[in-house]
Amino acid sequence: MELDATYKAMLMSLQVATVCGYLLGSIPFGLVLTRMAGLGDIRKIGSGNIGATNVLRTGRKGLAFLTLIGDAGKGAFAVLIFTHFMGVEQGIFAGGAAVFGHMFPIWLRFKGGKGVATTLGTLAAVNWIMGLCAALTWLVMALLFRISSLSALIAMIAAPLAAFFIADDPGAGWLGVFLAVIVWLAHHANIRRLLRGEEPKIGRKKKDAQADGDKDEDIQAS
Repeated sequence: MELDATYKAMLMSLQVATVCGYLLGSIPFGLVLTRMAGLGDIRKIGSGNIGATNVLRTGRKGLAFLTLIGDAGKGAFAVLIFTHFMGVEQGIFAGGAAVFGHMFPIWLRFKGGKGVATTLGTLAAVNWIMGLCAALTWLVMALLFRISSLSALIAMIAAPLAAFFIADDPGAGWLGVFLAVIVWLAHHANIRRLLRGEEPKIGRKKKDAQADGDKDEDIQAS
């Protein structure tokens, strides 16, 4: 009887963490910040994505940086707050749900970003070594190739490898594998363009990005 009550309490706490994490992840910082700055709807610029890469196409580097911090921060906050008050499992569920919230936000008819920044924030909060390795991998690849989506895809591979072989944290590693699969699936169009050599580079101007956006949606990672 006591075991059944404990199980029900655990299940309830996981459900609460998942729902709250999803709602937190659904906050579209890119859209909110660009509207506050008087730039209109970011979904009508470039790729139509709500993430930092597309915000950068407005030419406002500060807004892009704030979007990056907001998107990564909501994943990290979801993990940390629920880990602190409920437990590690609840924190992991909340962080994973935050990634889904960013990718499929209820406020935007389930059309969000690619989830890279939120995934990095989530992974860093679960295991800082895994998060740091993923972030450094993204940075190095971005400096070398200047292609956001390629950097993100490689970083998603580096994250679970770091958890398994450097941090020796299998739990974090399997979370990294799960989120990596989700992010890779979300980048299917980017992968096709990468294979054709047509993926645009980071920091393209608004005019060029809009021209590309007319041809194809969701060009860049976010």
